[in-house]
Amino acid sequence: MTRKASLKGSDKTPDIRAVAALAKVSIATVSRTINGSPVVSEKLSKRVWQAIEQLNYFPNTHARTLVSGRSRLFGIIVENITNPFFPELIQSFEETAVANGYEILVSSSNSDPAVLTTCVRRMLERKVEGVAVLTFGEEEPVLDQLSFHDVPVVLAEFKLTEPKASTIVLDYTTGIRAAVEHLSALGHRKIGFLAGPHKLHSAITRQNDFQTAMRESKLPIQKKWIIECDHTLKGGVAGFGKLQELSSRPTAVICSNDMTAIGVLRAAYMQDLRVPQDLSVIGLDDIDFAEFTLPPLTTIRLDRAALARAAFDALRQHAEEPGKLDPQREFLVSTSLVVRGSTAPPSAGA
Repeated sequence: MTRKASLKGSDKTPDIRAVAALAKVSIATVSRTINGSPVVSEKLSKRVWQAIEQLNYFPNTHARTLVSGRSRLFGIIVENITNPFFPELIQSFEETAVANGYEILVSSSNSDPAVLTTCVRRMLERKVEGVAVLTFGEEEPVLDQLSFHDVPVVLAEFKLTEPKASTIVLDYTTGIRAAVEHLSALGHRKIGFLAGPHKLHSAITRQNDFQTAMRESKLPIQKKWIIECDHTLKGGVAGFGKLQELSSRPTAVICSNDMTAIGVLRAAYMQDLRVPQDLSVIGLDDIDFAEFTLPPLTTIRLDRAALARAAFDALRQHAEEPGKLDPQREFLVSTSLVVRGSTAPPSAGA
């Protein structure tokens, strides 16, 4: 009978002393290993984790918080968990956190300020050491709440001059400029833009970057071809429908996110329009599903892994090195164009 099986068969729950005894290290070393302390060597750390797995030991996080004064817990709040971009972002954030000895709490605001406030309150109750509010424009209702409780916060595209706030700046400009230049090189001059809801800072930023890129490429900007719609599949369908109501229509459309673009692909198919022969479509985000649409979606890639790392690094610095921080610092996340099958030259006479 193995040691693990023996413990499972008994009433005794393994504790930190049992882990230390099996790993042949001190209790302090076990504690430091669990807490991700850099002073523990890789060899000792591996031995401790093997003992933890063998004994099926679960650290008492509540007790650990009481003793150390630290929860090693970060919160992350996203706008809409049903948008594939956000689960992929959360996965990257969690992988980074776990690799560094932290745990995470996840909440979705569902684009509702009241829900967002509740999310933050629950995280404060759990004594999180920091919160990444990645709602891209819905942060304001909870900023005072977080500041009052002296909890570090990292925001995307929302600058806050607070000592415990960090901003992640997303470089949409480069990716959107590349998208416009790509369409221009293919011969498109009639380019539309499906913007996200204007209540989101990110939607306004992307729309402004589109207009700037059009001017730089000396292409005409038709305001009637700039449509505000939701960042959803249905939003893409609705935005496409509004463009179809016009007597003069674009030959290409850039969408403020991939979900909107996929909605456009669906709506075009239902209208017997061929993509890319009759209409070129570009998305933004490069969610995993984008390369599996028919045709595969040309899109502006937002580096989610870099975004997750930047959010985690900002929170960890607040938690572990508060005296070394620049309160005005920003983290820049890049974008780039990924050309697939949804773009082509406009049809003759278009």
